[in-house]
Amino acid sequence: MNELVLYASPLSSAIPVALALLELDVPHERIDLDLAAGDQRKPAFLALNPNGKVPTLVIDGEPMFEALAILQWLGERFGVERGLWPAADTAARFEALSWSTWTYVTFGGTQQRLIHATSPRFPAKCHNAAQAKLASEQLQSHLALLEARLEGRAHLLGDAFSLLDVIVGSAVSYAAFTGVPLAAHPRVEAWVNRFTARDAYAAAWGESPAQ
Repeated sequence: MNELVLYASPLSSAIPVALALLELDVPHERIDLDLAAGDQRKPAFLALNPNGKVPTLVIDGEPMFEALAILQWLGERFGVERGLWPAADTAARFEALSWSTWTYVTFGGTQQRLIHATSPRFPAKCHNAAQAKLASEQLQSHLALLEARLEGRAHLLGDAFSLLDVIVGSAVSYAAFTGVPLAAHPRVEAWVNRFTARDAYAAAWGESPAQ
């Protein structure tokens, strides 16, 4: 068994990795950094991740960063044997890799454009009503793809819950938390509600407002 240490922070992009580790029931240590205090810029952490960001997963002393890479590795290393990630070279594996990458590149990229165009966390010069409108419309188109995907399925890969639901569900539930409406996509909304009701979801978020 690998020795795993997850560097995370509440209400951050590390939460899907924390969720995955809990759903997989893999022993690990979680160290939460105080990002406001600048823990991520300290030399000891930068030696693990020169980007100075979470998540960072240390595997038997060797660091790995970028959430999607970590999640796909967890699926390969632990998920297949636990029935939470498809076996290699199967149609389901191709779907899992495709949809998980779509989540971070397509859906996540659009969501970030919306946040940059509207959030007070970014300078006013970044705000752009036209870009916000376009990103909002594109997010609804992305959600329509998920709505179609969930027709006749309880979960994204079929009847059984998988790490793909963790990956995509984390992104969609966070989008809803930031104000992206799901009402036009009832299957997506019901699926997100089932996902956020899981014990691991509450445990991963702890006391953060995303509950």
